[in-house]
This record gives sequence, structure tokens and C-alpha cells, in this order.
Amino acid sequence: MKADELFFLPLGGAGEIGMNLNLYGYGDQWLMVDLGITFAGPELPGVDVLMPDPRFIVERRDQLAGLLLTHAHEDHIGAVPYLWKQLQCPLYATPFTRSMLERKLKEAGLFEAAPITEIPMSGRVSIGKFDIELITLTHSIPEPNAVVIRTAAGNVLHTGDWKLDDDPLVGDNFDEARLKALADEDILAMVCDSTNALNAEETGSESEVREHLMELVGGLEQRVAIACFASNVARFETIVRAAEAHGRRVALLGRSMHRIHEAARENGYMPDLPPFLSEKDIDYLPRNEVLLLCTGSQGEPRSALWRIAHGDHREVHLDEGDAVIFSSRVIPGNETSIFALQNTLVSRGIDVITDDDAFIHVSGHPGRPELAQMYQWVRPRVAVPVHGEQRHLMAHADLARECQIPEQIPGQNGAMIRLAPGRAEVVDHVPSGRLALEGSRLIGTDSLILKERQRMAYNGAIAVTLALNGKGALASAPLVTFHGVYDENLDEDQIDDVIDAIEQALKGLRAAQRRDDDVVAEEVRIAVRRSVRRDLEKKPVTTVHVVRLDRAESD
Repeated sequence: MKADELFFLPLGGAGEIGMNLNLYGYGDQWLMVDLGITFAGPELPGVDVLMPDPRFIVERRDQLAGLLLTHAHEDHIGAVPYLWKQLQCPLYATPFTRSMLERKLKEAGLFEAAPITEIPMSGRVSIGKFDIELITLTHSIPEPNAVVIRTAAGNVLHTGDWKLDDDPLVGDNFDEARLKALADEDILAMVCDSTNALNAEETGSESEVREHLMELVGGLEQRVAIACFASNVARFETIVRAAEAHGRRVALLGRSMHRIHEAARENGYMPDLPPFLSEKDIDYLPRNEVLLLCTGSQGEPRSALWRIAHGDHREVHLDEGDAVIFSSRVIPGNETSIFALQNTLVSRGIDVITDDDAFIHVSGHPGRPELAQMYQWVRPRVAVPVHGEQRHLMAHADLARECQIPEQIPGQNGAMIRLAPGRAEVVDHVPSGRLALEGSRLIGTDSLILKERQRMAYNGAIAVTLALNGKGALASAPLVTFHGVYDENLDEDQIDDVIDAIEQALKGLRAAQRRDDDVVAEEVRIAVRRSVRRDLEKKPVTTVHVVRLDRAESD
């Protein structure tokens, strides 16, 4: 980097929703903003968590001035416990985000090694060569912050996640006066949330949700369970107040609910809630006096609501005529798991209520009117849409053009954008990708391990063991084990065809070839796959083990 150049480089969260990792480069230093995760789908069997590959900045760790966290959602802080050892940089966060992150670092054994510098709301701090100011916004979690990043090469507003909610219920309102004042400070670029850039309407307020949930809960006669994002503290409080208004006690189900409640109370949020009901005491109360506040709004296996729906919760049960309210949206990619959970509940005679049935959820991201308002206030020279899929980014860029922003350049993971000097442009592409948490280790999603697991998931696997004598002939029948290919009780003819193919492949080898284990294994592998492909049009992962018996004994 030249001394007068300012760069923006997203390595996660641009062209996708989730696992945000943003880098700003100036002089000989880099500033990281957010480091989050996303959740894997069924296309990666055995993997739950994905995160951005930080190799670019890990190779430049000595230039990393620090990591600033805009708010406490998992897609912004969730990767810190997994990747901090590779980065080993200072951490910066506001009080609530610090509380949430400290819990994660303790679980990872990093609490002492990775101290967090707390920045007050609307605070200002220098991180290396970057002058940082936080501006309070509203979102679906306490203490969301926009970040003004000032350098001698230019000033950038990084919005993080936000919306304009005039009545957020919990936490401070957005700082309209400070946002308007930015127009006089020559903001070079605004790097901005695009999640709802296709939505023509304003997002709506948490206060409206409170009104409708109050009415809804009041009309239900038996036990009620409500699933929502645990991090939405305003929704959490709304649900407790709705229960209180209608004579119900609340039980918190799921570790995330307890963790959020503790962090909120530590930082002065929800100070006067009534005491919660213990799981063990739920059944002592009449069904119309209980409300369950549950994790599991996205159908997560083993979440509290999932276990209740499948009759697998030790303390809590739902019966026919009870109701479950999903006070949340369907995150793209989670449709299958959510609908499966809802169908399980419905099959048991439990009423399921979603945002299709009642006004019980609002997003935490800005619709087009709010995006336009932000551009009118800030008036940057360059719009850099991030935090969205390609369709969201392009719609956002079009809106910025309509708002007469001179330059629009959608962010893409790995695309290095030079913001200054001169016109903003992509000047390089660097390695970017995804890391998968596979058990207790991190591996690339392009790893042979995951590719082979995918092939096995879709095609099955076959293991063949061959016992050969000293002449390379079979000393006993081939031992063939099928995983997800044939049913050994029903598909005897097809299995016989596979064994015949193995024997024919061996007979076709010359004497010298039979003495070469690698040649034998490869020829048999090909023969097995051909047999299965003719029958099923599938290519199972096939492994062949060759065992050589003692020559003297076999002779």
C-alpha cells in the first residue's frame, strides 16, 4: 500500500448474508471490522458452522491494528473464538457486545489471552492509524453501531447492521443529529447493509410487534411457547411483558436465552422483569398460566423447541391445543429445517402461528426508504453495498444511483477496492473462501475430506477386501461392504453382479499385474463402480484393500 491509499477489502459477508469480515487498509496497517459465522446447510454433512477464511490478513498479522466489533450478532462476532489465535490482535467493542464476546472467549479458554477494550456508546478511539467514532443506530440487538473511520486519505462510514426504528423499546434510539452532521464532514464512502434492499417498504418498529403479540397471547387459552432470536432483547422483553399482562409466568428454555438475559442485565437492560419460572416447576401451574420462551426459531436440531416438538425434553411437554408462535423470520437456507419442525408440531395437534398469520416480527435491516434516508443524510461520494446476496447488492447500487451518489461499487469477497485517491475501483483480488468447523478442527470447504463426504452422502460407499495368495489369485471370496448403496437383504442379485465384476477384473490381469497391489486395487475399484453405475447410475466412493497371504503358506 502507498502512503496515500485507502482500501476496503471484504473477505466475508459481501455477496452473501452472514459471516462478515471487513478490512480497511491505510498506510502500512489494516483494521478489521467484524468477524462472524454462518450456519452450514445439508450440502456439508457433519458441518454446523462456517466462517470466512482469513489467510490474507493472517499472513499480514503484524500489520493488523485491531478488530472492531459493531454488534453482538453471531454473523459479526461468532468466529472470534475460532480465529483469534491466528490473528492475536486487540479487540474493541461496546459494553453489551463485550459481555457477549467474553462468554464465548471463556468457553474457548481465551478469556485471559484475548482482552477486549471497551468503547462507550458514541465513543471515540484510535486504533493504530485509524481514528474511530461510533454512532448509535437501531437494530434487533442492543448497541448496534455505525463506525466512522477517519484517515488522512479519506473518511468512511461503515454502517454495520441497522434500521431506523423510532421506538426500539430497548436501548438508545438512532443518533439522527450525528448522522446528518456527517454530510458536512466529506464522507468519502459509505459501506452499507443491503439485506432488505429489495423491500419497498420501511421495516417497521418493535413497538408495533409488541402491540400485536400482546393481543395474540391474550387470545390463547392453553400453554404457549414462543420461539424468537435470543439476541433480540426488545422482543425478549415484549414476550415477558405480554405474558405478565395475561397472568402467565415465563420459563426460559435454551442456553442462548439465559446467556442473553445475563448479558442484558449486566449492562442495565430489562432491569425490572419478574422472576422466571424454573423448568422443573412448569407442570405445577395450570397450562393457561405458563409461557415458554424458547430457542429453535430456525428449526435447529437439539434446540429447546426441537426437543419439545420431538418429545425429547426432560421437563417440558406440549399437548394438543397448545400453541407455538414463531416470532422470527425464515433465514434463507433454513426453510427445510423450520418447516420440518412446524410440521412435527402440527401433526401433534399443536397450533403453529407464524408471521404469515399475524404481525409478530419485524426485520432489523433497512428497507429502501430507510436506505434512501441514510444517503440523504450522509451524502457520501461512493456507495459500497455489502451484507447481501448479489441481487441485494445490485438493487442497493441502483438505489444509490437514484439517490445521486456519484459512484457505486458493490463489494465482493476477495475484491480489493481502492477508495482513494481517485475514482473507486477494484484493483486486485485476493484469496477468500470459507472454513468449516468439522468437529474440533477448521478445514477449508474445498477440502478433500468434505468433498469425499459429499460424494458419500449422495452416492454411498463400498469397501472391498481381497485376500490373495502368492500367485495373486483369490484365496477366499471377496468381502464387500455396502454403505447406502444396496440392501444386503433385498438386493442379492445386484450384489452378486458386483462380486462377479471383481472376479472378472482379477482374471483379466496378467501375472505380473496381480503381484502389484496398486494395480489390483485400481482395476477392482473401476470394475465395482462400473457395475453399480450400470445398475443405479451412481458412482459410490469405493475403497479396495488387498491382503497378501504368506507365500509359503499359500503354496
